Amino acid sequence: MTPLVSCARLGARLGLAQLFVKDEGLNPTGSFKARGLSAAVTCAKALGAKTLAIPTAGNAGGALAAYAARAGLRAVIVMPADTPPANVIECRAAGADVRKLDGLISDCGRYVAEHAPREGWFDVSTTKEPYRVEGKKTMGYELWEQMDGRLPAAILYPAGGGTGLIGMVKAFDEMEAMGWIGPERPRMVAVQAAGCAPLLAAWEAKRDTVEMFPNAATMASGLRVPKPFADVEILSAIRRTGGTVVPATDEEMFAAGKELAAGEGIFAAPEGAATVVAARKLAAKSWLREEERVVLFNTGSGYKYLEVWQQALKD
Repeated sequence: MTPLVSCARLGARLGLAQLFVKDEGLNPTGSFKARGLSAAVTCAKALGAKTLAIPTAGNAGGALAAYAARAGLRAVIVMPADTPPANVIECRAAGADVRKLDGLISDCGRYVAEHAPREGWFDVSTTKEPYRVEGKKTMGYELWEQMDGRLPAAILYPAGGGTGLIGMVKAFDEMEAMGWIGPERPRMVAVQAAGCAPLLAAWEAKRDTVEMFPNAATMASGLRVPKPFADVEILSAIRRTGGTVVPATDEEMFAAGKELAAGEGIFAAPEGAATVVAARKLAAKSWLREEERVVLFNTGSGYKYLEVWQQALKD
């Protein structure tokens, strides 16, 4: 259970009277990735896997390394060469086999897919096995519990691979099947980096699939996913809940991150700060209304991005 923090000061600045931040930076290993990887590692071990492999922009690798160590399994972590040092250090400290490549997470994904069959790895890439989504859906159940059996009007979520967004929608469907809620759903908003926005491009073109985003670049490493594997599921979830996709530049993210830290004491990852940017834009257009309950997801701790934050604060 991570905190659901009422953010009255920030809400007043944005024109939102009921604004909350779900602070996933307080999970084990400092991000929401712990939810999915704890479930994936548990099930992989139960089903006989010995070595787990993952392509990662950072936080997923740290979570896999930690849970694999706890389970007594080997972990192979393949990450871009410019992954934040905190992520590299935590993986190596947990005894993982860390392999750094020049390129993006999509290049790391190809490396894992090519090497896994011949090296005997089990691939726990985003949405290429079922259990990470099962772990991520607990965010939806927690929201329902923390809001006393109700759900917010809108959820703003930073979407790289998009597993968390898919998982929460799955949780809400299960709740309806159990009779806990009705057919109403929070409007799901996917927040992307302007420098890597394949979902936004597909959304604006009214496509059901994404195309590889060219020259992907953002300091928010978790959003540097030029072609999410679960594009169809993500876009479908946004569409059927009446949601949308919103971009944020790196400059906007860091300005919003400082605002969130100074106003509410939440030191967020750039990905989490991006949701503040999106909330401001949507409130300005009255897409989010003042009286609605709105939840922003901070998906990681700012402490895992100190080098990036240091540069942003210098600027």
